[in-house]
Amino acid sequence: MIDASGDRIVNIVIKDVTNEDSVQGGVSEIQKYTSSLDVLVNNAGQGSFTPDGVRSVKAADLREILNTNLVSAQVVTAAFLPLLESGKDKKVINISSTLGSISRIPLHAKTPTHAYNITKAGMNMLTALYAQDHEDFTFLAVSPGWLKTDLGSQSADLPVEVGVSSLKDIILKADRSQNGKFLNIHVPGWKKEEKGPEVYEGGEVPW
Repeated sequence: MIDASGDRIVNIVIKDVTNEDSVQGGVSEIQKYTSSLDVLVNNAGQGSFTPDGVRSVKAADLREILNTNLVSAQVVTAAFLPLLESGKDKKVINISSTLGSISRIPLHAKTPTHAYNITKAGMNMLTALYAQDHEDFTFLAVSPGWLKTDLGSQSADLPVEVGVSSLKDIILKADRSQNGKFLNIHVPGWKKEEKGPEVYEGGEVPW
């Protein structure tokens, strides 16, 4: 796709999105092609399984997952803000999860991904704080659904293509009236019965 795009797509790899120097190097590379950025999507994700409960979460695992899922979003967002401030749309999309909703803990009581859930709750707070500081932006936390990825497993609800399509729709329609919101994707025809706790009806997710 990149090869066929001509000059429309530029592939720049940032080796470590948790490292400020590495990310700033990526920003410098991008600045060779553009002086502004319209949309930033923070999508780095990692998880672990702790079927014996939150007490079994190892400190090393929690640090690593926090670094990947949350610290990276802070490092990348802070580094790219100058480019975004020069952009027209000024959208920052943080990929979160309904597993990070404290209000929904009873629905996910048996989901053994405690460290992941903690980091996504942190992602939601990060989103809200940035929205408070940047009222002329659109900062969103978005749950893309439980997708059939390496992280989500093949037991997940939705194929990647469905989640990506729904997420793209949210990004394109987002405006500043939604700044600081936590949103879920909308999948028409999805039925809750016999498919677990997720309901993909769109709209806001309770914190």
